[in-house]
Amino acid sequence: MTNKPQLVSIAAFVLALLLALVTALVLVSVIERRTMSSLNAAFQTAGLDWVEVTPDGLGVKLTGTAATESLRIRALRVAGTVIDTSRVSDEIEVTVRTAVVAPVFRIELMRDRQNLSVIGLVPLTTDGDPILERLQDSVRDADIADMLQTADHAVPGGWVAAVDFAVQAVALLDVGRISVTAGRIEVEALVPSPEARTRLETQLREIAPSGQVLSLQLTAPRPVAAPFLLRVDTEQGVMRVRACSADTEAAQTRIRAALTAAGVAQRVTCPLALGAPSPRWGEAAAASIAALSDLQAGSLTISDGEVVLNVPHTVASAAFDRAVGALETQLPPAFSLAARRLDPPEAAQNVDEGRPEMLMTLTEDGRLTLAGRLPDTRIRAAVQAFARARFGAQAVTMAARVDGDLPQGWSMRVLTALDALAETHHGSALVLEDRIEIDGVSGNPDVSSQVTQAIVQGLGADAEFSVNVAYDEAYDPVAQAPTPDNCEARIHAILAETKITFDPGSVAINTATGRVLDDIADVLRECGELPFEVAGYTDSQGRDESNLGLSQARASAVINALLTRRVLVSSMVAQGYGAANPIADNATEAGREANRRIEFTLIRPEPDPEPLDPALELELVFDIQTPTDSTIRPRVRPASLAGPAPDATNN
Repeated sequence: MTNKPQLVSIAAFVLALLLALVTALVLVSVIERRTMSSLNAAFQTAGLDWVEVTPDGLGVKLTGTAATESLRIRALRVAGTVIDTSRVSDEIEVTVRTAVVAPVFRIELMRDRQNLSVIGLVPLTTDGDPILERLQDSVRDADIADMLQTADHAVPGGWVAAVDFAVQAVALLDVGRISVTAGRIEVEALVPSPEARTRLETQLREIAPSGQVLSLQLTAPRPVAAPFLLRVDTEQGVMRVRACSADTEAAQTRIRAALTAAGVAQRVTCPLALGAPSPRWGEAAAASIAALSDLQAGSLTISDGEVVLNVPHTVASAAFDRAVGALETQLPPAFSLAARRLDPPEAAQNVDEGRPEMLMTLTEDGRLTLAGRLPDTRIRAAVQAFARARFGAQAVTMAARVDGDLPQGWSMRVLTALDALAETHHGSALVLEDRIEIDGVSGNPDVSSQVTQAIVQGLGADAEFSVNVAYDEAYDPVAQAPTPDNCEARIHAILAETKITFDPGSVAINTATGRVLDDIADVLRECGELPFEVAGYTDSQGRDESNLGLSQARASAVINALLTRRVLVSSMVAQGYGAANPIADNATEAGREANRRIEFTLIRPEPDPEPLDPALELELVFDIQTPTDSTIRPRVRPASLAGPAPDATNN
């Protein structure tokens, strides 16, 4: 009986253990049900009903298939608002999507005169091969190499317009490449001259479709300079460059540095050309310029390999000898130096009787008058025939007398001066026994070099001459070509001189306005159809609604008036702004008069952004990180559970 109390104790302990186990199981079951219920409710509220929650002891296991990675992350975050994330087992799968990549359509047209290669990827069509057929019609007799591939995919926006441009543009090229995608067009071409480059650029921009990014790279080959020339004059202590050529960019830099060191203020850029007598041209030019700078007077001519240095008698003999001696030792072997210190001029004599001359005058309207002396009637007839060939048969007036006692080579000097004068728009050429003087104006930015080259080519590098020919943009056919920007500037110049005016409260075109519109119409007919906004403005007097309507009506009246003057106006837009955007003070009569105006503004479309390459988009990598315990902030406890706030007075 002594073991009975022990058995009772053991039985009580086992019973307590069983009760504790049952209680723990019941509590775990309750916690699991509540956690499951809370999680399911949270997922339902968040719209994540695809998440399946499975109890896993005191933790949970999340399963299901998420449409995207972001939805999986969102599900984990929702679960973290209910239980600690360390108790969440993530077994959610993400749907693997196979992206359909749109092909990048592109055409490359490469033309080498009569050979045309077409390479690229184009949309599949059901009407044969229209691109090749259109190219054959555009570039007749061309041998077309077809290397196109097709893809059965939707035609991207802008593709048709870009291809239309390419078909038209390739006919304008002789040697070049056109690259076309939807939204961007690139044109590379060789052109024979800067003038041809300007013309081609204007043509391409006229036919370019709106909304496309147009990139032009038009290159003119280097010209052949014959002779390869450098001419520098020093007059009254000021050095001026009359002609300059360079064979390399290094030579350009070296010549520019020598001119800067010599004090030349003008910005000189020697054009790159072919035909240099030596690869050391830049070295010879720089040394010769330095020698002329040391002498501070005279002229320097380098024609091919011949260097001619002429200085006046005012230069000291010792300084001349020192400069020439130094230059002789510095010139490269391919160059020869002829230096001359001129004698003092003889005593003045009767100019009319003692000194022969030939004066040629070219007027702005192209009429040429020749006055002076020529050796005989045969030479006079030859000079007249040459002048008529250069300037026009009806534009030449011969007023030269015959004089058999003229210096040797006089006829060649006259013909050379005529050839040089032909490079100008208007001017004069004076031929004397010892020199030639050319004065005038031209629309050719390189006129001084062209005139110098004509004289040196005709008379040699040792010829004495002076060139005073100025460039005037008004006579430059390239600068005055009817580009859209140039046309807008010309219209602005007309309106700056004379405003478009209306009678008070009227939209009728009066006589004064009609004359202004006549001038504007002349410009627009020359420029062709261009998109302009014709904007009407009023002063601030009157009601805003009335001013707005009046300005709109006047802008429309201007466009209608241009239409009656045979101007293409379909691309023009009339817009009334009322009293907005004043350019003067409306408190004065003069200010109100200035604000009542019509403005022409060229509409320039904003280029579309370059299309994104779908292949590049697929290469983007997103690094999505699962939140950890250290990155999740604890939730704010509800006020009902937070307990009373501590009393500062009890501290």
